[in-house]
Amino acid sequence: MAGGIRPSNGHGRRRRWGGGQPMSEINVTPLVDVMLVLLIIFMVTAPLLTAGVEVDLPESSAAPLAGQDEPLSVSVDAEGRVFVQDKEVTLEQLPATLMAVAKNKTDTRIFVRGDRSVDYGRVMQAMGAVTGAGFTKVSLVTTLQQGAPARR
Repeated sequence: MAGGIRPSNGHGRRRRWGGGQPMSEINVTPLVDVMLVLLIIFMVTAPLLTAGVEVDLPESSAAPLAGQDEPLSVSVDAEGRVFVQDKEVTLEQLPATLMAVAKNKTDTRIFVRGDRSVDYGRVMQAMGAVTGAGFTKVSLVTTLQQGAPARR
């Protein structure tokens, strides 16, 4: 071949890797995009799944407690009904239900959530039933006051 011109095989620049073999590289960009979207969705929805009972919590300027394990939630709604997680129970059933859910571990953290409009005595009855069952890590849950700095 004179002049440095090579004959064309008809494929031009569209020739595949390795001759007739298909390209075996994986493009991970779409996978990463989907995983990031799922991560954001789970980060937004996870706090909403902690309790299934609608309770209007009172406000407080206290700082939240730090903890490692997933706490149990005892809620008292506006009508005075008591719930463990999202299952309604009576005050008499509360200790046995908590022991069953906590698998007899009395060091399980328990968050007591009382509606702002419910009688304070009703919330204290629920707390008394929880502590009477032997649970030692019992906390009241509130929302942070607007404009109030959290104190430690």
